[in-house]
Amino acid sequence: MSRHSHRPTGTQSSDHATASSSLLSDIGLIGLSDLEPIILAALATEEPLLLIGPHGTGKSLLLTRIAEALGLAFRHYNSSLLNFDDLVGFPMPNKNGTLEYMKTPASIWGAEAVIFDEISRCRPDIQNKLFPIIHERRAQGILLDGLRYRWAAMNPPMSEDDDEGYLGSEPLDPALTDRFAFVVNMPSWDRYNEAEQLAIILADDSAVTVSSAAKLRTAVASTDAALQSIKESIGDAVAVYVRTLVALLARAGVSLSPRRAGMLRRSVLAVHAAALTLNADASPANSALLAVRNGLPQIAEGRTVSETKLLGAHREAWRLAGVKPGDPLRAILTTADPVDRVRLAVAASKLSKGDFSSIISDAISLLAPGAREAAIVHLFETGAVGRLNAAVAEQSAQIYADVATPLEFSETVHARSPKFLIWKRIKDILSRLNPNDPRARLSANALAACYAKKQFDAPEDANTAFDAWTEADGRLSGGAA
Repeated sequence: MSRHSHRPTGTQSSDHATASSSLLSDIGLIGLSDLEPIILAALATEEPLLLIGPHGTGKSLLLTRIAEALGLAFRHYNSSLLNFDDLVGFPMPNKNGTLEYMKTPASIWGAEAVIFDEISRCRPDIQNKLFPIIHERRAQGILLDGLRYRWAAMNPPMSEDDDEGYLGSEPLDPALTDRFAFVVNMPSWDRYNEAEQLAIILADDSAVTVSSAAKLRTAVASTDAALQSIKESIGDAVAVYVRTLVALLARAGVSLSPRRAGMLRRSVLAVHAAALTLNADASPANSALLAVRNGLPQIAEGRTVSETKLLGAHREAWRLAGVKPGDPLRAILTTADPVDRVRLAVAASKLSKGDFSSIISDAISLLAPGAREAAIVHLFETGAVGRLNAAVAEQSAQIYADVATPLEFSETVHARSPKFLIWKRIKDILSRLNPNDPRARLSANALAACYAKKQFDAPEDANTAFDAWTEADGRLSGGAA
């Protein structure tokens, strides 16, 4: 099984009794119906498309069959063997004293589509030369007038935390990956049902029929025609969705560039236009999820994205896309810093108990020792604890009790032991506090509570917690900007 096979390619189930007919199956590609909105969107928008999957999953076949069905003049290059002369031909001086390229049947001049197979095995110097072709449709600074489609394929790359990638398949440069609007996971063998597996085994190399080619061309044209009305009807909401999604994914450790954010908005709209072409009842939320699943660049860079985190971010972002612009909930949930989320949530008195409790619980789980205690104190000092549901309120009350009153405990520790050194550091910190300052007493209790709960492994942890308390308490209580 491919290491990427856990990530669904779409929202429809492929667990059906027969290998059903579809646009792609009609041109010889079995079991890829879930990917059809993505493929149609890529064809209608003419945005770069990258296919990733194990060997034998039909990456090259899919691209060549599409090119044949659309009647495109295309070039198929094995990037692992590619020299730049293979692309542009040999430079020769002309009578004007400038250079022109001697065209060959394999050179890129005149191509309407190019397929860069095995792009992850390409030499770095050649990969750099592919960059302007994919991004700008230019070779050696010369505009490739007829070039419409830039496609590529690769095996899953090797990574440090995954040994199921392909030896020799290197992670793509992030700057190059970020030029592919669609980054598609091809399904592996175990993703197909029995009927589809049999259909693949029995498939032949028959040419694409005239009727199947016409059907594909019509679907591409219909998607293109529908795109403008889709932009007008849900374009603004999708922009809010993407902005929120990018913020939520960043909180989950998945960073995306501003360029990718713009790409995702365009992709969501195009995928929904394609989905409606295929099914008039298509859901925009499902189209958005499909576009995002097949629009994140991390897979090509040898990094994985948690399906749970992705699905959670999508659902929350889609919900917030329908929230009124002035509603504070969107601003709170898209704020990266958990201390700021607590501050904003406490100030937003009209949040529902469920939303408020969820925001506070999530923020507390992310806060480090010291900052966590400061956030709990803020909840009680402002009276906001009364807005929490019972479970979160009880958790908060247990922490607050340790901070609000001096903690009494005794423990025998050996001199020079780690715990002795940690306690010695805490005493040193406490000795510098003003005993008449109520905030100082709270910080002292917070440090003692963290120590008693064995949250410090080294003396430096006590300093870190004290600094976290001071910084968070200042921001929440108004003592710092």
